[in-house]
Amino acid sequence: MTQRRLTLVLLALLFVPPVAAQHPDFGGIWSSSTSTPLERPDRLKGKEFFTPAEAAAWERAMADQNQEGAPDGSTRGVGTYNKLFFEFGSHVVKTLRTSIITDPADGRIPALTPKAAAAKLHRQELLRNAARAQDLGLQDQCLVFPTAVPPMIPYRYNSNYQIVQTKDELVVHSEMIHDTRIISLDGRRHLPPTVRLWLGDSVGHWEGSTLVVDTTNFNDAGGFYGDAGGMYGFDRNLHVVERFSFLDANTILYRFEVDDPSAFTRPWKGEVTMERSSGQIYEYACHEGNYALPDILKGFRAGEIKKEK
Repeated sequence: MTQRRLTLVLLALLFVPPVAAQHPDFGGIWSSSTSTPLERPDRLKGKEFFTPAEAAAWERAMADQNQEGAPDGSTRGVGTYNKLFFEFGSHVVKTLRTSIITDPADGRIPALTPKAAAAKLHRQELLRNAARAQDLGLQDQCLVFPTAVPPMIPYRYNSNYQIVQTKDELVVHSEMIHDTRIISLDGRRHLPPTVRLWLGDSVGHWEGSTLVVDTTNFNDAGGFYGDAGGMYGFDRNLHVVERFSFLDANTILYRFEVDDPSAFTRPWKGEVTMERSSGQIYEYACHEGNYALPDILKGFRAGEIKKEK
């Protein structure tokens, strides 16, 4: 190579635009189903992590506990499922934590504020005496479900997600009630505070190989006051920060922080591992034919009449 040609090549390299930073691609289908409890049970008090042997013993115990009770597969109550429909998760999270909650140190969700506790009791009373569809929970009305609302905490079944990632957006589609959340990655600001959404307004940015997602602008749906999969709601002051990173090629480490001063006496944090799934996301027909809500209410009334007799 001549000196002149070498000089031209070096000059050309100086003016080549830098290659855009390559970020991890979280695209795929993932499951957060796990036998790790949301809150640390009393019998594990003071124990933050399982040993591998303890984790295996816990998984066996949970498998036995989740077996069908009655030989005929019967269940109690109105509208309940037998164990065929549940997907509790056969393994603890890969980090071997004894609870999904990581902070406070006791692995328990902090106490509610007095106002939030009163709101929760009011909703429980509405459920016990439901006269209208509007008296039932958000999930019973098929409006929104806790697996889709950040933080995305596992439920007893359908804790499955499909993630589609582009340069400017990350889309998280939840199998339960087929809610879809669009996370902006293009540097935009949050929506004005007058705009309120069921799943909040999510904007993300990269910190190295970790995707950090900040979500605000939730609507007022009665307070984020329930137990996982129970009476979940959320209010206008809810602020959630999520962190997505790879634990290994087939595992996402999903960490979250919840701050809602009108609901909880202090912020709290948690984490769960999501496993890559070879299965598909299926249609979730929440109220097929719109028969469910009327039948639930009829069942309540029939149960009351039976008690009176």
